[in-house]
Amino acid sequence: MRIRFLSRNERKIAEASTILESAGVELVAVHLPIDELQSDDVRAIVRNKTLRAFHLLGHPVFVEQTCLFLKDLNGFPGGLTQVFWDTLQKERVAYLFGGGLVTATTQIGYCNGKTVIYFEGSIDGRIASEPRGDDSFQWDCVFIPDGHEQTFAEMGEKKNEISMRKRALDAFAAHLGSSRHE
Repeated sequence: MRIRFLSRNERKIAEASTILESAGVELVAVHLPIDELQSDDVRAIVRNKTLRAFHLLGHPVFVEQTCLFLKDLNGFPGGLTQVFWDTLQKERVAYLFGGGLVTATTQIGYCNGKTVIYFEGSIDGRIASEPRGDDSFQWDCVFIPDGHEQTFAEMGEKKNEISMRKRALDAFAAHLGSSRHE
């Protein structure tokens, strides 16, 4: 089965492709720009992106939104994670929140032309006291998942076995698999 994924982030596309491939789903990357709603309401962001993507393409498509929810900040930045990260950067995030508890969540929105269906995956962890590993994929260099000592960046491909994106994509793939038989 082939499915369209609207994203300009090559790292997200590569991870999603690898994860979905094992479920027999071929990812078709669509690199169209789409302005994102800026909100702390992640579901509203995903719904808006999904509907806009479908209207642009006219075909079934999925989008995703990955967020950090810092316990010390009552769940902030959530849907504003990109702005938060771009403003503070890795060193300041590690300095200010190192050791702090955090939940990383990926929410997928899929529009089949009739409805928007949502899938979510989350993983708890903590912020590293200093950035570690490759820093090219945003906050992977400061996120340490529970039960591990390495940041996502230090894990390399092992990240794809446990990440919030993996969990959301597995739920999405299961839905795609079951809908083929309907």
